[in-house]
Formats: sequence, C-alpha cells, structure tokens
Amino acid sequence: MTSKQVRPLDGITVVSLEHAIAAPFCTRQLADLGARVIKIERPGLGDFARAYDKQVNGLCSHFVWVNRSKESLTLDLKQASALAALKTLLKTADVLVQNLAPGAAARMGLTAEALQKENPQLILCDISGYGNDGPYRDKKAYDLLIQSEAGFLSVTGTPETPSKSGNSIADIAAGMYAYTNILAALLQRGKTGKGSVIDISMLESLSEWMSFPMYYAFDGAEPPPRNGASHATIYPYGPFKAGDGGTVMLGLQNEREWVQFCEVVLENVALGKDERFNQNFKRNEKRDELLAIIDACFSKLTTEQVIAKLEAAQIANARLNDMAGLWKHDQLKARNRWVDVDTPVGQIPALLPPGLNDSYEYRMDAIPAVGEHTHTILSEIGLSEKQIQGMAKSQAI
Repeated sequence: MTSKQVRPLDGITVVSLEHAIAAPFCTRQLADLGARVIKIERPGLGDFARAYDKQVNGLCSHFVWVNRSKESLTLDLKQASALAALKTLLKTADVLVQNLAPGAAARMGLTAEALQKENPQLILCDISGYGNDGPYRDKKAYDLLIQSEAGFLSVTGTPETPSKSGNSIADIAAGMYAYTNILAALLQRGKTGKGSVIDISMLESLSEWMSFPMYYAFDGAEPPPRNGASHATIYPYGPFKAGDGGTVMLGLQNEREWVQFCEVVLENVALGKDERFNQNFKRNEKRDELLAIIDACFSKLTTEQVIAKLEAAQIANARLNDMAGLWKHDQLKARNRWVDVDTPVGQIPALLPPGLNDSYEYRMDAIPAVGEHTHTILSEIGLSEKQIQGMAKSQAI
C-alpha cells in the first residue's frame, strides 16, 4: 500500500440510520476519507431519497450525490431479528449516525447508555431539526422549514418575494457540522479512550451561518434588505447586464477598487472622486443613480469585453453560470476535479471532494444498490446462512 492509499479514516466503521440529505452528506464525507460506511435501509425501497427523481440515468440526483462509497444493509428494524443484527454490528462499530424521526432510535433501545455499555468507544451522532431537547424537540423539520425558522428566507430573494436557497442549505449545514463534530470526537477518543454523544441541530447549524445578517440587525436594528443577487450593503456588488444580453457579476470591496473601476472600466476618472459616490455607504444609498451610469457603459460592450475590462482593473468578477456551464467549467477540468464512479446503472462523473492533500487520495467508490451488501455484512457479524435465509423469508432484510 502506497502512502497515497493510506487515508485518515481507514479502519473506522460508521453505521448510519440515515435518509434524505443531512446524515448521508455527513457520512459520505467520512467515506471520502476512508471510513467504512454501512448504510441501513428499509428492505425493498431503501432510503426514500432514492425516489425523489430519476435524473441520473434513472437514479436520483440527491442520492448519487451523497451516497457513494457506502455499503447498503437492508433491515426492517421493527422485526426482532433485524434489530438484534444491528445491535451486534454496533458492538464493534466506531460511529453511529442517525437522523430518524425524534425519539425513534430511543424507542428501539438505541440509546447512548445502552450502546456504550456494550461498546464504550462508540461515538453517537444524532441529527435532528431542532435538537434533542427544548420546546421544538418533537417538531418535524425539513430543509425549507429550517430555512424559514433560521431567518434565511427573510434576507434572501427580492424586496417583493423571499426565496429559498436553490440547494438544501440547512441539510448541508447540519451535515457539515455533524462531519466535523465526528472528526473531533474521534480525536477526543484518541486522548480519552471513550466515545461521546453528539447532538446536531439543523436550526443551530444554519443559524450559525446567519451570523452576519443577525449581527447586522443587532439590538433591534433594521436587518439587511433582500436585494436579489446583489449584495445587501455593498455597491456595486452583484449582477450587471452587458450589451449582448449576458450577465456579469462584479464586486468592489474598497475605495481603491472603486477608483480603479471608474478609471479603467467606466473610463471616467472624475467619477472616482465624485462626492456622491466616494464612499461605500454613499454608493449604497444611491444605487439607482449609479446603476444608470454603469448600464450606460456596459450596454455598449459584450460580456467578454466587460470581463476583460474588469480583469484589467483587477476587479473581482464572474459569469452568471448555469448548471450546463458548471459541468463544463474550464477550471474544474484543468484541475482534474472529475472522476468516474460506479453505480447500479453504470459509471457517472463525480466531483472530487474540495481540498487537495498530497498524502492521500479520496475514496471514490460505487453508489450501492438497495441491500447490495446485506448478505456479506450479516455473515461478517456471525449469522449463519440459515439465519440469513430465515430473515429474508420473513422480510426482515
């Protein structure tokens, strides 16, 4: 085995009672680092996220994103034989992740007290909408609902219409904090020899990401307004139309850049010293007036010409890309960020995880079919062929 094949979480076994996005996103990242992730699914249909859509050669777009490099074990945990098999598996596991409905794991006896009695080194991570206590503990939570509760919708969208994020941002936030907390718990276990319990709340995760607008509205102050794709408090910072119909994003962060923008891009040296616009708060207050000036210049230029001028002035900029453009992005291609992974319907491209590390390569293994590894895993934990066949007959697997 070469040094690049030794990954940080090699030898770590993660069992996950997971569905949808938050927990699967967390565990996929653990798998990226080499952990063995055993995904518990319902017999037959599996994770309900498998059926959200059929956009990827008949597979679900959500599912293929967050479930590569995992093993699928189907168990009907309402049946005693299946629950007993899970508890046996957890005796030697390193991590249990679950995002079942509030209280569901405890009702099956999967409490920290019971599981750590058998396996003191086990790390348990619960992911829920609102956390394991408090008045919202039992409230159902989906991504959009958490975006609403965390105030995300109040600052996102246009002045007339609040808008949700185009991706599952609350799930992603919770998955990221679950992932980093589990890594921290593994480091802590290395010092103490004992496992720990992690309580991840989607609300708390997204609320942390809301800290700028939250503090902007400190002590009853007015919150930042909804400004579509434009920055709420910095101007010019957002989308601007070019003469060929394209859209360019640009952002000015300081007064030096404002002067450069005026001189090189707008070719209007006097504007850089104009008292109406020589500080950000003034430009922010006079957005409409300044927009008319910028539009008058950009309307005579193509998208490429605008970008060329912005580059010459060293002003941060970007094209307003779409998904087709992202698939073909020159920078991702140049940095070799795409690899093929196996699925039940053939290979598909997948992005390597962010972060290049010269000491190991990420694990990029197959996306499993429902129950693909059930027989192998049950055999590993000591069940006989007769027992496994009996469980299959009773539809416990």
